[in-house]
Formats: sequence, structure tokens, C-alpha cells
Amino acid sequence: MTWLFVERLTVIDFSYLDPRRGLVGESWIMDVELEGELDHQGMLFDFALVKKDIKAWIDRSIDHKLVVPGASGAYYQDMRQGAGTLTFRLDSGEHIKHTGPADSVAILNGISLITPDLVGPYLQKKLRSLLPENVKVIKIQLKTEKITDAFYHYSHGLQQHQGNCQRIAHGHRSRIIIDIEGHRDKQWESIWAERLHDSYIATEDHMKPCSLENYVFFKYEAEQGTFSLELPMDNCYLIPTETTVECIAEHIARETARETGKKVSVKAFEGVGKGAVFKAVPQK
Repeated sequence: MTWLFVERLTVIDFSYLDPRRGLVGESWIMDVELEGELDHQGMLFDFALVKKDIKAWIDRSIDHKLVVPGASGAYYQDMRQGAGTLTFRLDSGEHIKHTGPADSVAILNGISLITPDLVGPYLQKKLRSLLPENVKVIKIQLKTEKITDAFYHYSHGLQQHQGNCQRIAHGHRSRIIIDIEGHRDKQWESIWAERLHDSYIATEDHMKPCSLENYVFFKYEAEQGTFSLELPMDNCYLIPTETTVECIAEHIARETARETGKKVSVKAFEGVGKGAVFKAVPQK
């Protein structure tokens, strides 16, 4: 038997629902291994097809979606005309309610919690049908980026985006680097990581009246359809602009400059290996 491997085939950016943590933004690096017999070309599987077919399937299945543990028993879904409302109960007794097109949500049946160790085998079984007969085994490893300093999990939705980022609940696990007066400041990095921990970063214009006390409600129309999200107020962080990584970097830099009275540079990541930098000075 021959093994074929592709390291860092893709990064999966998504949000998931957790009974304890609530709405969690996440970024997983995906490695793939295939085992089998060589074909008439002397190949196990064309690398181009691994990158094209398997990555495309992952993108359609869970990337930039709200991922729900189907075996948790904590959700109710009402589907009508290609869209639906999903209500998820938290251990605290609170709830999160999401409405959007059907393909903005992925319910993983048989999974009780969304973790790399549980989701990896789930994806392996689903992917098996895409592979030629000479490929006997597929192994998927999902892992987080190794980060030794400050990071945070956040979710958001970009109404104006032309792709899947317009979905109201997708997210990232992101590093943050802050320099103050030209020197890295790990204390301020930790302050912001704590402020944004497991947060839903929302645009103020998307907030609508909510009938429930201590909850917030967001709604907007995007190219893919109507999206809305209702969740506990304590899990939200509001900013006056869109919630692109460029705007998040600007917000953090301006707020830090205001609070410290010093020049600030913020390098904000959106998941793994990408992001934006913004420099700010205190306003006089």
C-alpha cells in the first residue's frame, strides 16, 4: 500500500454551537492522507484532484457555515422553502436562534460536540464516496494553529460580501499583535483577547428591536437571502462599522490609542495567516 499526503490542504473558517460556550468562531487546519494501490499512471490520486475535489467538498459542507452538533439534543429546526430557523439551547438555560438559507447551516448527525477528534472521522466517512476504488483509506486530521500568545474566537457576518462571508454566523480563531509606541505590548493583546473571547462582533446598524430582556437581535438582507440572529447580550461586541478584519483592526487600534493616549499599531488576524494592520494615534 502507498500513502499520499497533503498538509494544510485548507483552512476551515466556521462557527459552531456549544452548549457551554454558546456561539464559537473557529479555524481548523486540515491535513489529508490517502492509502491505496497505484493506478495505471503510477499514481494513487492526482494531487490536483485532492486539492480541487476534496477541498471543494469541505467548502460546501462546513466552511463558512454555522455547524450544529446533531446528537446534542439541544436544537430545534423549522425548515420552509429552502430556509429555516434553528434554536439551540445552552446549558445556562439561554438560547441562540439563527435564521437563514438552508446551506448556511450544517447539522452533523451523530456528533454530540464539535471538536476536531469527532468531526474528522465524520468527514472521512462522508468523503469516501468521492474517491476512486484504488483509494482504500482516507484519513483527515483537523487541528488548530499553534499560538503561544494571545488569541480569541469570534463570529460575525458581512452583509455586503459577495461570497459566503455574508452568512450571519461564521467565524475564526485569531491571533492579535499590538505595538504601542513601537514596542510589542502583550498585556494589551491579552486585554483584547479577553474582551473578544467567544464573542459575536456585530455591526450596530444590523441590530433590531428585541422583545426579550438581556438578548440582542440582528437581521439583514444579503445576496443569499434573509439572515437573523438572536443571542444573549453578554456574548456580543458592537462596533459602528462593518465587521471585516480591516474594520476590526481599525476599531481595536483607535480604542487602544484612546485608552492609552499613545500611538498604536494593531495586526489583527482573520483565522490563519491572513488579516489586516491599522495604525492609530490618540485624538487631541
